[in-house]
This record gives sequence, structure tokens and C-alpha cells, in this order.
Amino acid sequence: MLELLKELCRLNGVSGAEDPVRNFIQTQAQPYADSLRSDALGNLIVFKRGKKSNENKLLLAAHMDEVGVIVTRITEEGFLKFDFVGGVDRRVAIGKPVVLGENEIPGLIGLKAIHLVSREEEEKVPKTDALYIDIGAKDREEAEKLVPPGTYGSFVGPPQEFGQGFLKAKAIDDRIGCAIMLELLKEDLPLDVTFAFTAQEEVGTRGAFGSAFSVSPEVALVLETTTAADLPGVEGARRVCAPGKGPVISYMDGATIYDRDLFENLRRLAEEHGIPWQTKEYIAGGNDARTIQRSRSGVRVAALSAAVRYLHAPATVGSLADFENMWKLTRLFLADQAAQL
Repeated sequence: MLELLKELCRLNGVSGAEDPVRNFIQTQAQPYADSLRSDALGNLIVFKRGKKSNENKLLLAAHMDEVGVIVTRITEEGFLKFDFVGGVDRRVAIGKPVVLGENEIPGLIGLKAIHLVSREEEEKVPKTDALYIDIGAKDREEAEKLVPPGTYGSFVGPPQEFGQGFLKAKAIDDRIGCAIMLELLKEDLPLDVTFAFTAQEEVGTRGAFGSAFSVSPEVALVLETTTAADLPGVEGARRVCAPGKGPVISYMDGATIYDRDLFENLRRLAEEHGIPWQTKEYIAGGNDARTIQRSRSGVRVAALSAAVRYLHAPATVGSLADFENMWKLTRLFLADQAAQL
């Protein structure tokens, strides 16, 4: 699964421009799917029959999109003004390389040099309108030929294993969920499963709304990442969770109260099979579960996440052991659901 995850993380798929990711996943899933379709929002919905039939009652979901930038205008000098797509911390974006558009035009997020700022400016985080992207264009006309307004941009963060069992890469959020679902599609499943590779999660879980309504599941498991804050200067419950301590089984976050029985089932399965697990010690964040849960007459939802440092940054860090254990626990969850039929 690791090489598949790396390949997924290399792809660019900012919210609303997930095409490269969706095309790759579709190619990978096609040989194993009983049915496969895309919808108007760009979700890819894949159905595979298992040993027991329950049609579309069980949904697994993971989002394809990542945070990035979008060009809003071009200055006379040929610099690109932009806004962020998704919740990016401006403090970590300055000086970072990006690639723009289908041709992956290289650029760099710039800011007025430290030598030119006032003492007051030094003490504040620059606003987005103070930033720009430099693509080396000589003027507006040259820049517009390469990168017209409306062009998406992705951060550059090639996957790299480092330390004691860690991976750093852009878009681990949520290509790890996509990788796990692709691996499951290759297996003989214990029951019918619908897999939703969703779009536009980072801008308000928009894709999940359409997929949940069209699939109309009874139970959904969202495979995600969540904020790890096991860092210097972060104390107590605000440390939330930590890479290397196992998959995160959520009972509540900032957007969803998860189904208690599903939470207990995941916890029980982890403990019975010797899989380390953790939960979040701080109530914050949200994911596609909030939208899926509220669709139609309601859906029972659970979330299984990898603890990842530096979410929504040009590079993120997660534990290889957590990724593997998240995959194992998802398989056990499917078997447990089949046993209940």
C-alpha cells in the first residue's frame, strides 16, 4: 500500500480540480468494480459485490481533494495574486514552491523582503492579499499566457520516508483514505460495499452531500486523517493525538457526534486483534461524516483516521504503522458488518 500512497500523494488535486486524482483512481478501480460512475460534483462512486448481499447499505468514504491556491488576478509586473483553497495557514505558505495549472508551471509564494518591512509589520502574520506568486514572468501579458486567473495551484511536496517509520508528503490528507479503499477493492469482500471517493471536502464537505444522497446508505465509515499536535509548546488535551499510537477512532469532533455502537465496535475490534488505537483528546475539526450523517433521513456514521502532523501545509507527516493498522482495522470492520447480516 505504501507505494500506492506515494503515487497518490504525487498527484495534484486541489478542491474543484480533482481530475488527475479521480482519473488515476478510476483506472486502478476499474478492473475490480461491479459498477463505477462519476457524478456532477466530481465524486467517483464505485460498487463492489461481496460474499453477502446488502446492496448499497454500507458506504466507505475518503476525499480526493487537497488544499492549494487559485489565481485571482495578475499585476502589471507579472506577479500572480491568489487566494487559498481550503484552510491553509498563511504562516507556513511563505516561500513555498507551487505548480500551477495542467502544465504545472513552477512558481514561488513570495512576500516583501524582511529588510523592507516596518517593525509593526514584523509582528503580524501577513494577510493573503500581501502575498503573491512569482513565476518569473516579465509582465502581465506573459503571465496571463501561462497562468490566467482561475488557474489552480498545488504545493510541491514529494513523498519521502524518514526517521523511524514516518512518511512526509503533501496531501496525505486524504490520499491515505483513498489508498486503503483502493487496496480493499482488490480483495474478496465479505459483503457488498460502495466506495465514495469524494470531491471538495476541504471547502466544506460539498462532494459528500451528493454522494450520500445518491447512494443512500444506512451505515458509513469515513477514512480520514486528523490533526496530530504532539509538538513542543502544545500542552495537555490540545495535543489531540499522536502519530505512531494507532488509528484514531472518533466519538465526537467539531461537526459530528459519531454513532456510539459503531465507535464501540471499532474499539472492540482493535483491542481483540491487538491493534493499537487512540481517540482525540480535544473536540475540534470535521470531515465528510458531518454531511453524510445528515443526508436523507440520517445515516449512522463512524470515522477512522490517521494522526497526521501539519495538516493543510505544504508537507505533512504520518506514521507508516498507523496507515497499516488503519487498513487492518477497516478490514475487520467490514467482516464485523457482514457477520451482523
